[in-house]
Amino acid sequence: MYELAQMTWEEVAEAVKSGVDTALLPVGATEQHGPHMGCGMDSAIADTLCKEVAKQTPIILLPTQPYGCSIGHSKRWPGTMALNPKTLIDVISDIGDWVASSGIKRLLLINGHVTNAAPLRCALEMLRARHDDLMIGLVHTAQISERVRKAHHDDAEDWHANQAETALMMALHPELVREDKLLDADDPDRTDGCVFSHPVNRTSLNGVTGKPSTATKADGEALFSWMCEDLSQLVMRAIKEQPPLDQSYHQSLL
Repeated sequence: MYELAQMTWEEVAEAVKSGVDTALLPVGATEQHGPHMGCGMDSAIADTLCKEVAKQTPIILLPTQPYGCSIGHSKRWPGTMALNPKTLIDVISDIGDWVASSGIKRLLLINGHVTNAAPLRCALEMLRARHDDLMIGLVHTAQISERVRKAHHDDAEDWHANQAETALMMALHPELVREDKLLDADDPDRTDGCVFSHPVNRTSLNGVTGKPSTATKADGEALFSWMCEDLSQLVMRAIKEQPPLDQSYHQSLL
C-alpha cells in the first residue's frame, strides 16, 4: 500500500518511476449529521473507503481533505465547519498542481460529500487545462455504481444522515453513532416538487433527511463491500486508461 503521508520523497519517486502514477485524493466534509451521528461522517467514509481500495490496487493514497463545501447546512446546528465553494476549488487546484509536480499522471478525486460536487468539478476543469499530461476524474462515493446509488436513495431522494450513511458508520465507525438517538432521528424529505434549492434549515427539523432508525450494521457491511468492489474495479480501469486522442490542449491548429 502506497500511503503518501507515510512515504519519504525517495519512496514516492521510486513508486512513480516504477509505474505507480495514479493517485486517489479522498475529499470529505465536517458538518452536522443529525442528533445521532458525528460531524466527521463524510470524511470518515471517504478516508476508510480509499484506504481499503488502496490495499487492493496499485495507487498512491493522498491524505484526506476533511473540510468541504457544507454551507448549505446553515448555522442552525453547531458543528458544521464549511469552506466556501471558491475556497475548496483553490485548495484542490493547489493540491493538483503539486500532484503533477510529483510526476503523477492520473488523479482521482473521491468525494464523500454531495455538495462538494460543483467545486470539485471546477477544480478538475482548471487542472486539466493547466496540466496537459495530467488526467483527472471525479467519483462520488454514493454514486460509484447503480447498486450503490440505489442504496443511498432508498429512503429519501434528497438524503442526509439517512439509513445508508448511518448503516455505513455502524459497520465502519460505530464510535460516530449514538444508537440511543436513532428512534427520534427520522425526518422526511420535504423537497419533492420544489423549484428552488433550499438550505437544510428550511428542509429538515433536526438536520436529517431519511430514516436512520432503519439502519443496521449488516446493511452497512453489505453496502461497504459493494463500494469497495465497484470502486476498485473503476480504479483499475483508470490505471490503464489513455486519452482517446493524443492531441495537445495548448497547441492551436492556426
